[in-house]
Amino acid sequence: MNAHPEIPRADHEVVVVGAGFGGIGAGIALQRRGIHDFVIVDKWDRVGGTWHANTYPGVAVDIPSFIYSFSYEQRGDWSRIFAPGDELRDYADSMVDKYGLRRKLLLGTTVTGAEYDEDGGLWRLRTDGGRTLTARFVVMAVGGLERPKMPDIPGLQDFGGALVHTALWDHDLALAGKRVAVIGTGATALQLVPAIAAEVDHLTVFQRTPIWVFPKTDAAVGPWGRAVLGNRLLRSGIRAVGTLATEIGMGGMVAGPAWLTETGRRLAEIPVRRWMRSQVRDPRVREQLIPRYGLGCKRPSMSNDYLATFNRPDVRLVTDAIERVDEHGVVTADGIRHDVDVIVCATGFKLWEKDSVPPFPVIGRDRVSLGDFWDTHRFQAYHGVSVPGFPNMFAITGPYGFVLGSYIWMIEATAAHLSRAIAETKRRGETVCEIRRSAHDEYFAACLRRQEKNFLFTPVCHGSNTYYINSHGDSPFRPSTHGEMYWQNRHYNLDDYRYSTPANTPRPDRILEESA
Repeated sequence: MNAHPEIPRADHEVVVVGAGFGGIGAGIALQRRGIHDFVIVDKWDRVGGTWHANTYPGVAVDIPSFIYSFSYEQRGDWSRIFAPGDELRDYADSMVDKYGLRRKLLLGTTVTGAEYDEDGGLWRLRTDGGRTLTARFVVMAVGGLERPKMPDIPGLQDFGGALVHTALWDHDLALAGKRVAVIGTGATALQLVPAIAAEVDHLTVFQRTPIWVFPKTDAAVGPWGRAVLGNRLLRSGIRAVGTLATEIGMGGMVAGPAWLTETGRRLAEIPVRRWMRSQVRDPRVREQLIPRYGLGCKRPSMSNDYLATFNRPDVRLVTDAIERVDEHGVVTADGIRHDVDVIVCATGFKLWEKDSVPPFPVIGRDRVSLGDFWDTHRFQAYHGVSVPGFPNMFAITGPYGFVLGSYIWMIEATAAHLSRAIAETKRRGETVCEIRRSAHDEYFAACLRRQEKNFLFTPVCHGSNTYYINSHGDSPFRPSTHGEMYWQNRHYNLDDYRYSTPANTPRPDRILEESA
């Protein structure tokens, strides 16, 4: 019989919030550690996260597909080197089926809040349906590309035509024959603009900051390519080369010695600028599209047709600041109204704003809000996974967890980290696991020391308007190599965490005995 009827019993050992690649990777990592009592909750009706939510014309991965995939689930049947978004979504679906996660899914359910119960040593998660889920551990697998960011432009909501954000694409929206405005020239616009230019009557692109554009070595994967990628050894070799190139080009940019990264950056800029200029005929437009800040200060992207789209007579680039939007169109600082029928906001996501990731209140010990903690003390987390004062809570995409490159590498690393911590808690016969503040602070201090030599904080990046730097003046990306991220997340000192069981809660072995 149960000798402690008042003790709260968790619905699940683990609740994973998010069924994108982060949640799927966390589920697989938990199973590999022998943890099977978990549920994966997501607001969408299908898995895939970003690749289910973002369906705008031209959406595709901007890292080669053979790299943007799990190391333990490589595929050789991609249709292109840079796969379109629907193939990434289908890849996520196939992972769910192969690893038996379908029965773990709770889709169409939005988590609206999470609160830690100190007495019971568990988390209570509220959902939009009025249900409360309880769990010993919670994994925040909500990606950074979660909350669309509408531009702060006066009168935007007064526009009389159609208004849409790329992350909430309306497939009933007809663009044929319409005058369309695209606000933003980031990585999303690079894919969208060429995809719709031939369809619309006239396209006006409003640019605040130009973007570095590389040529995209994309191609359909034919029979020969499928044969190569279908061979496990050849595919692994190609992936290793691509991984090393990304490690040198992106990881080295933030973790390498200043003299080397500065020299490499300047040398790389020369051919890129030359190629960019070769794509645009009009000399005035050409120079407007060339960045004046250094390569790498903000996210670069790849496209073979974005720049050339501005050679079309029905496409116009506007670099004057937007003053306001009225019923008929966009009014710029020079007093010109650009009459349009549709406004498309390719303006990104709320990444480093308070209560954006995760997009609901999270309350830890002593009723401290995670959003308030980060807002007051700066974004920080031990290896991007754990925050002191928030026991049994782990993040997949926390601050100082992501090394620039493939998101999948970070997911594998942080999922391995959190599953190891949960498994160790169980092995020690405890129910609560919390990162020690000393270990957390040591890691954060090391990140800040490395950050001091980061070129993002030098004059070379002035005017870049980069989201790599947040409102605190920090760059919460992990200033290390991918190899270091891989190793440290799998081999951190287990005693960096404190393990315990609340005084009024029986240890796991006692729970089993008393339930017999």
